[in-house]
Amino acid sequence: MCGCTVSTKDQKPCFGGEAHPSGSPPATSLSPTMLKSIPISKQLSSVKALGKGSDLEKAFATAALIYNNSSDPDGKLSKSVAKNLLKTQFMNFIQGQENKPKYKEILSELEEQTENKLGFEDFMILLLSIALMSDLLQEIWTSKITK
Repeated sequence: MCGCTVSTKDQKPCFGGEAHPSGSPPATSLSPTMLKSIPISKQLSSVKALGKGSDLEKAFATAALIYNNSSDPDGKLSKSVAKNLLKTQFMNFIQGQENKPKYKEILSELEEQTENKLGFEDFMILLLSIALMSDLLQEIWTSKITK
């Protein structure tokens, strides 16, 4: 647990600058169901603090919104939803990794978790773990060096 105020074990991420208790309404007046049907780009533009945000801030906010839109009412992701997000939203990072021992180890650790749900921090660690070992990251670094 990182101890940040944006996401703790018992709280969903809040994009208005403050954390809110699990179960309280989101930072917007829209229902969670309506939020899930609004494109991420529109959700990002509705967060005033990101109006002049950096690319890195917007990238992180996008990941947080995708998590928030996919989470259950308790602010958690089931293992199956997390795996589906990897396949649909992180596909370029997992492409070609399926037979690599480290990738198999990461997914095995996910399966071995006693809780059937992932909090925001655990999901971000999962994404980071996969990104760090991916061929795509190596390609990104190589393209930066050669330009």
